[in-house]
Amino acid sequence: MEIFPVSNSTLSAENVGLLLQHKYGLSTSAICKLLKTGINHSYLITDGDRKYVFRIYSLNWRTREEIAEEIRLLSLLRDSNIPVSYPISDNAGKYIHELKAPEGYRFGVLFSFAEGDKMLNFPADLHYRVGETMAQLHKVTHDLELQRVNYTPQVILQDSFERLNQFLPADTDEMIWMASTQKYLLGELEKANTDELRSGAVHLDIWFDNLHITKRGDVTFFDFDFCGNGWLCYDIAYYILQLYSTEKVEKERDEKLKSFLDGYESITKITPEEKRLLPMLGVSLYFFYLGIQCQRFDSWSNVFLNETYLKRFINLLVKKYFDEQVQKS
Repeated sequence: MEIFPVSNSTLSAENVGLLLQHKYGLSTSAICKLLKTGINHSYLITDGDRKYVFRIYSLNWRTREEIAEEIRLLSLLRDSNIPVSYPISDNAGKYIHELKAPEGYRFGVLFSFAEGDKMLNFPADLHYRVGETMAQLHKVTHDLELQRVNYTPQVILQDSFERLNQFLPADTDEMIWMASTQKYLLGELEKANTDELRSGAVHLDIWFDNLHITKRGDVTFFDFDFCGNGWLCYDIAYYILQLYSTEKVEKERDEKLKSFLDGYESITKITPEEKRLLPMLGVSLYFFYLGIQCQRFDSWSNVFLNETYLKRFINLLVKKYFDEQVQKS
């Protein structure tokens, strides 16, 4: 019987491990385990006291050229002593591997393991360290252009809204509010003083799930899959957005937010216009990532994405953040 075609598959961790043993000269005792599935699939490789992460990109998610640009950015950051998980070439000097999956060829890249652990809630002094590290990264990426997506208001607010429109009826209260808010945000961003907005390569996904912290307090960023070109303050806005999501005690949250911003500005200043836009950019990024969830429905978000989920997300997160951070200002 002919095997039925698939749109997405999870490749065998055992066989991924054998491939990496061959390509990278790992020992035969190296262990490969599936770390997580999502937009991409990640595998943890343990070879004695050495650890690595092998990312397998979803079919047609990133082009070879886009991945090569991510590798270029990470290599530049590593050479600039920015603590990031960096790509590792195989014995032949090759970074990008083509894996013939049932759905078609998928790309894979091996990365160094970011030392430390993920921490959902951590003290203010560590938020200071995150701010320092982000600012150091931005000093390297300021005015750097990647051959990847340009995060314009069109991409962040309009393209994402079109995807959301396919999953939530336009006449619902939530979508009526989203449409009105989108119009407001687009108007505000159009009026922004771009002379005061630093641009360059951005990570766009720096939050607790994409950074590790060691017991010594060292911070390492990883997962640059969404890197592209845009205003550097998008990274600041997204981190603040996530801080509001994870820290429920207002006094503690405000202390940690101040510490993060102090850490950032100990390296480089945030312009007044950037500070003014931070709440609006945060709401805009809610639009963007809701659009990503809708875009990747077939391979990732279908386990949770439905009309009830979207309505709750909009009311409890997007609208709440807009009311508290944008309207009050």
